[in-house]
Amino acid sequence: MPGTPAGRWAVPPDGTPPETSPVITGCGLAVSGLRDEYDLLEPTATGAEHDPDAGRAGPGMRHKDRASRLALHAVRRALAGAALPDPAATAVVVSSNFGNLDTVCDFTDTIAAETVTGLSPIRVPHMSSNVTAGWVALEHSLRGPNITLCSGTTSGLDAVFWAATLLAAGRAEAAVVVGVEPDTAPVARLHREHGARSWLDGAACLIVEKPEHARARGVRPRAVITGYGRAARRDDAVRQATKAYDRPLGLWVAPGPGGLDLTARLGRCSGALGVLQCAAAAARFDRSADDAVQAVAGDEHTGARTEGDPGGVAALLLTRPESGHPGGDRHDIRV
Repeated sequence: MPGTPAGRWAVPPDGTPPETSPVITGCGLAVSGLRDEYDLLEPTATGAEHDPDAGRAGPGMRHKDRASRLALHAVRRALAGAALPDPAATAVVVSSNFGNLDTVCDFTDTIAAETVTGLSPIRVPHMSSNVTAGWVALEHSLRGPNITLCSGTTSGLDAVFWAATLLAAGRAEAAVVVGVEPDTAPVARLHREHGARSWLDGAACLIVEKPEHARARGVRPRAVITGYGRAARRDDAVRQATKAYDRPLGLWVAPGPGGLDLTARLGRCSGALGVLQCAAAAARFDRSADDAVQAVAGDEHTGARTEGDPGGVAALLLTRPESGHPGGDRHDIRV
C-alpha cells in the first residue's frame, strides 16, 4: 500500500536471510484444473479437473458467497495433514478486489425493487468486504487480527507483506493468507468492460509463520519472506525488495515476458495473483536449485489502468530456507 515501509526483511549483504524472517509453511489451492501449487510451474500441465465447489455443499456453506466458499476450501487444503497453528495467535489476511460483489449487487437490486424492507437481517453481515476473512476465522476459531485488502493488482503481495508485518509487530505468531477472486455475473461484467477475456475463479492460501513458531510445531519452512517493495514503477519496487540481496535471482514470477506469467494461463487473477505467485515460489524451491524467487504484481506493464493504482507495483523477494528439504525430484521447469 502507498506509504508502506519497504524492505523490512531485506537480507544482510552476505545474502543470508535473518533467522527472524517470516516463513511460508503451507499452501493450498482451490482452482479448477490445478491439483496443487506444483501445477502452477508447468504451463502445459493438465492435472485432473477439480471442481472448486466439490466437497463444499451442506448446511455450513449454504448461505456463504462464492468467494468465501472458495477461500474456505483453499484454507482446508493448506491445513490438510498439518497441525493448525495456535488459534489464539493466528491472524487472517485476505486479498480480494471483487470478493462479495455479487452479494452487494443482490442487495442493491432488492432495495431498488422492495426498499430495505425486502432485506434479510441475517444476510446484512455478508455486505462487509471483510466477510471472507470472517468466515475463515470462524471456521478455524482463529482469534488474531482479521484483515481484508482490496488494493488492486498488488493486493496479494501486499497481503503477504501485511501478514509478515503482524508477525514482526508481535500481533500474531502465524497468519492464514488467502487470495481469492470469484467468477460471478457482476465480476464477469466488470472484467469484460475493462477488456479482459478470461479471469480467475478460485483461491490460494498460504500459512505464514515466525520461524521459531514453525520449529516449535515441527513444520518445515518452504520459503522465506525476505524483502518487499512498493512503488509507482516496477524497477523501483524490485530495487526496494532486493536492495540487500546480492546473490543471483532464480525464477521471476511476474506478468509479461521473461518469467512465469500466471495471468497468461489463468486469466486476470486480480487480488489472488500475489498469493498464487508465492505458492508457485514455494513449489519452485522444492523442485529446483534456485536460491531466490522474485514475485512482481502491478499494472505498469499494461500501459493502461486496469485495477487499483494505474502505476502501482509491488515486489516480493522469497528465498530458500536453509533447512528446506526437496518435496520431490529436482528438475528444470519450463517457464
